[in-house]
Amino acid sequence: MKGQADTIGIAMRRALLGELEGTCITRAKSEKIPHEYSTIVGIQESVHEILMNLKEIVLRGNLYGTRNAFICAKGPGYVTAQDIILPPSVEIVDNTQHVASLTEPIDLCIGLQIERNRGYGIKTPKNFHGGSYPIDAVFMPVRNANHSIHCYGNDNEKQEILFLEIWTNGSLTPKEALHEASRNLIDLFIPFLHAEEENFHLENNQHDVTLPFFRFMID
Repeated sequence: MKGQADTIGIAMRRALLGELEGTCITRAKSEKIPHEYSTIVGIQESVHEILMNLKEIVLRGNLYGTRNAFICAKGPGYVTAQDIILPPSVEIVDNTQHVASLTEPIDLCIGLQIERNRGYGIKTPKNFHGGSYPIDAVFMPVRNANHSIHCYGNDNEKQEILFLEIWTNGSLTPKEALHEASRNLIDLFIPFLHAEEENFHLENNQHDVTLPFFRFMID
């Protein structure tokens, strides 16, 4: 339809940025960690820095609910994302991402919690438990999305081309993100095809006005 490129572009951008699910590390557990801002003998980074490094790890995979993962490493040496033992349905996009530097022959064992969700997961004080530390999660696989519209043709038959620019974190390709966002938008509009129309009367200035009412049946 003529003139609808901007409508589609805005809807697609919102779906790409806000409606796609992602998989993230949301919690780290270790009984040897007294508090988030402590340091551990034999580890160069503070606990807070390790949590920030875990936050940056990008995961790819489909899972439901919460799953557990583990880091088990022995120093001295570097601990990277490839040292994480993951459930079968999850993989790491970049195995070289840094986690910690072990400067002494110590064992580092950390339990991890992995979740799939959308939007942001912000840690709150009530989420802190003994030896368990929540990690702020950015579940959104699409980091940025823009659209632009270019017109061509004469005034009688003017056509529009919609260009979409999509940047992802690597857990999805831009093409995969576009397909998933498109499916979400289609699912959003399907109820309109199966809406049941009912009428009810609204009293307006002592006159009855009949208005359509749609009831959506969503499975």
